[in-house]
Amino acid sequence: MKIRKQCALVALQDVRTYLNDEGGQIAVFDATNTTRERRDLILSFAQDNAYKVFFVESICDDPDVIAENIMDVKVSSPDYPERDRESVMEDFLKRIECYKVMYQPLDPDKHDKARSFIQVINVGQRFLVNHVQDYIQSKIVYYLMNIHVHTHSIYLCRHGESEYNVEGLIGGDSGLSARGKEFARALRTFVEDQRLAGLKVWTSQLKRSIQTAEALGVPYEQWKILNEIDAGVCEEMSYEKIKRDYPDEYTSRDQDKYHYRYPGGESYQDLVQRLEPVIMELERQGNVLVICHQAVMRCLLAYFLDKSADDLPYLKCPLHVVLKLTPVAYGCKVDMFDLKVEAVNTHRNRPKPRQEVPPALLRRNSFTPLSSQDQVKRPRLFSMGNPPRIPLPPSLASTEHRPLLVKFVQVSISGE
Repeated sequence: MKIRKQCALVALQDVRTYLNDEGGQIAVFDATNTTRERRDLILSFAQDNAYKVFFVESICDDPDVIAENIMDVKVSSPDYPERDRESVMEDFLKRIECYKVMYQPLDPDKHDKARSFIQVINVGQRFLVNHVQDYIQSKIVYYLMNIHVHTHSIYLCRHGESEYNVEGLIGGDSGLSARGKEFARALRTFVEDQRLAGLKVWTSQLKRSIQTAEALGVPYEQWKILNEIDAGVCEEMSYEKIKRDYPDEYTSRDQDKYHYRYPGGESYQDLVQRLEPVIMELERQGNVLVICHQAVMRCLLAYFLDKSADDLPYLKCPLHVVLKLTPVAYGCKVDMFDLKVEAVNTHRNRPKPRQEVPPALLRRNSFTPLSSQDQVKRPRLFSMGNPPRIPLPPSLASTEHRPLLVKFVQVSISGE
């Protein structure tokens, strides 16, 4: 126990470094912390450093859910390298029995009634939420109430090749080219071969995405927020024309593609915020096929594959390729299916040489739905004369903000 406590204290120092010195806003302290004494230690640390604390307690008293969780999650855990399933089950059940001896759950009626926390019961069958203090905590609650652990797959692909793709123009609302229509037919065969029960199909409201879905011969839902990134005054232009007519804009975008916003349009950062409802819905759904666009697909991939905001705008999402994402413990499995229909290459590589950005500002998950906008950490590169679309609330307008410490209590307790 002494060694465990020492390790926890070292981890808390990492938390302080991340929040105070590296520009972090939210730290996840992931440990069992099953006693009030250990949680009081966390609270004391947070008080000394002016952090807010939000506890997340996972409670499980359903033996079937416990067994399923051990098989689905713990078998692939780094704690059990190359162990057979039976020995993992036996070892983890023994670990649960040890925790039961000292386990003191959060008590909303007495000891912990003034503390901020959520109890997730039996992997989302029930929730108990107590004393949520602010916007960020409410977003965490929203996120936890949407995610699930049952096996499902998310299929991502772009629309078939469009007429504007062939002409080298960005944006717009053109229809499919001949090869794009061929891909739509190939996609139908692919979906039929997958034999996915209850598959949902989502598209944007742009013609090329809808035409691709129409060929499937199945019901589909249109999402306006799945529309391609808005290029503003640069819509329906080629990159060569943008470089000629708007040289400053062209250069600014190459310097910081994630934060740059087209005049009258959007940035990748704007797009990430726009896609939050789709991401939350994907977390709670079963099998889904999303027929979208290059920038949109990059954002979705970056979320599920934990890519940085710096890498997001350069993820390769070729036309006529389907990516199958299967969330698993500690990651996401990716399978790629090339449907063997030729198409133009719309990918633009990261420019070289490029302006270096301080590494501390390129934190993983800086674009996820749980993150606030980046203006509090770094100057945002807008297009020429194009100010932020939404002003920052007073709580975020100053850099003198208090980071939020999210404290996880993760335990599985079987019933008596």
